[in-house]
Amino acid sequence: MSQTIFAGGRFLSPEHDRLIEGIEILIEGDRVQELSDRPITSRSATRIALGGRTLMPGLIDMHVHVVSAVVNGVQNAMTPSSLVALRTARVMNAMLMRGFTTVRDLGGADLGLVMAVEEGLIEGPRLIICGKALSQTGGHSDPRDRSETRPLYSGRLGQVGQLCDGVDAVRLAAREQLRAGATFVKIMANGGVASPNDPIHALGFSRDEIRAAVEEAENAGTYVAAHLYTDKAIARAVECGVHSLEHCNLIQPDTARKAAEAGCFAVPTLAAYEGLAREGTAFGLRPESAAKIETVRKGGMESLSIMRDAGLPMGYGSDLLGQLQKYQTLEFELRARVLPLREVVESATTMAAKLCRMEGEIGVLAPGSYADLLVVDGDPTQDPTLFQNDGRALRAIMRGGRFFKNELN
Repeated sequence: MSQTIFAGGRFLSPEHDRLIEGIEILIEGDRVQELSDRPITSRSATRIALGGRTLMPGLIDMHVHVVSAVVNGVQNAMTPSSLVALRTARVMNAMLMRGFTTVRDLGGADLGLVMAVEEGLIEGPRLIICGKALSQTGGHSDPRDRSETRPLYSGRLGQVGQLCDGVDAVRLAAREQLRAGATFVKIMANGGVASPNDPIHALGFSRDEIRAAVEEAENAGTYVAAHLYTDKAIARAVECGVHSLEHCNLIQPDTARKAAEAGCFAVPTLAAYEGLAREGTAFGLRPESAAKIETVRKGGMESLSIMRDAGLPMGYGSDLLGQLQKYQTLEFELRARVLPLREVVESATTMAAKLCRMEGEIGVLAPGSYADLLVVDGDPTQDPTLFQNDGRALRAIMRGGRFFKNELN
């Protein structure tokens, strides 16, 4: 089994607010074997000198849509699945080159893409999926115009959601996604920006339908993630047992405290609204969707302080579609306007790993963890723009002990 030793750099442990000098790390196969503040000796290991660069865990993006290769959701849904899959490979490779060694897909990706990464057919991040996002008719996963009378076809890879109405239909849909390889369930419990018929204030699903999805997820030993913006929608979801609160732009202090007390996580996605505001219309975002952006964009910045003060843990999310995915690392800079940068880095490493239920395996470099790591020119705890420009500052990217980029020699 191959061995690699990294030495001579500065080590970033996400729970610390500084870089640590003099740490060496031994990689064996796909795992970290040893971490030491003394020289590690091994006759068979390849020794790599970091030259003072920063060694840190690979990043984790908790809210992506890897099958969304274009901003226009209707266009993407109508694209042949084979073409969507090939485009997805390119999207995922770009994510890996930005430093994301694990991503959690919130609607669209299937088990075949997970297997393609594992088999090495796609050079991309480790992929965690929910399958199709569940939505009521007219909800956030229903892209049809009001004049469209045909049923929504969810069989294509590019369609991110599945419609289901009524408790029994929600139960069946959740079971179908879990059977097909989903490791958690996603529901659309609020109106959205990129969908035509559901204003931001609209509630998605009845309480009984949400509880049905939660029960099915819990029966399978997992959880429900919900698309949410308004305080009313978030409070209702928390009461119904939803664990992962996506977006949360309009959350208020009392609801944030109740969510924290219930053990929930939040996944803000500020980069999505910034990207849509900058270029969404040029890439096919509908006028009615563009009009919704400012409401959630302003609220998103305010929500960060509210959730931090309430003690609600936050994972890193981007939620960008198609051509806007180039803004994936902009989330660092946006959050750093409100939060300490150290906490933003934690949200993309150790905190995200907890929500993935892979604590100790990803988001950290420690004996037994996956060898997912980055070698960076610069200090991620001091520069929120470091990961921008498609990973220009990254000198090495390793996932599972394999180099996908190595400019250290």
